[in-house]
Amino acid sequence: MGERELPGYLAVPEGEGPWPGVVIVFEALGNTGDMRAQADRFAANGYLAVLPDLYNGAPWVRCVTKAMREMRAGRGAAYDHIEAARAWLAGRDDCTGDVGVCGFCMGGGFALVAAAKYDFKVAAVNYGMLPRRPEEALRGACPIVASYGAADPSLRGAAGKLERALAGSGATHDVKEYPATGHSFMTESALPGPLGPVAKIAFGMGRGRENAPDGWTRIFAFFDGHLKKSTT
Repeated sequence: MGERELPGYLAVPEGEGPWPGVVIVFEALGNTGDMRAQADRFAANGYLAVLPDLYNGAPWVRCVTKAMREMRAGRGAAYDHIEAARAWLAGRDDCTGDVGVCGFCMGGGFALVAAAKYDFKVAAVNYGMLPRRPEEALRGACPIVASYGAADPSLRGAAGKLERALAGSGATHDVKEYPATGHSFMTESALPGPLGPVAKIAFGMGRGRENAPDGWTRIFAFFDGHLKKSTT
């Protein structure tokens, strides 16, 4: 992927392209089967989806601290990889050239910054940490659909802050906070070993997964409106 090889997972829709593209940015646990399933989900809905391995094959426990630091700083190798994945997708013969980004957890924070930093046409932010000075960081952002859980202690008030920042920037947006819902409710992610019980307390994980279908319906309606409209 790009001049410097970066491992990744590509999910291709059935039928004949070209299709709009989506870069999937994984959560802190990295390139898991659950994250690859999200790429497959996008492909099933008519998007050419790539999941770049920002950890370059290394175990997540060795990479997550550095990745989180880069995510908060708004710069670094992880952002370079995300942009390389976008450019690689856009340049493929089976892509329309229009590319969106979708991130989960840590990846949601990356997707939020990337929405203004690179030439993405639309972004989905799932319980992503807000950048420092969001009004400034999100200036010029592409349309954003975002989902948060009100029972996620780690992101208390984030949905409201994001709503205000995007309204101030003039960006098209759909931000929703789901009541009685914790972190990672959009996927089937599970932390390994003893981290699971801790995550239930610190992040409210496991709560509100019944809201995932609504979250996905909003994402695909939003993406269809901003990525597929140019091909119909």
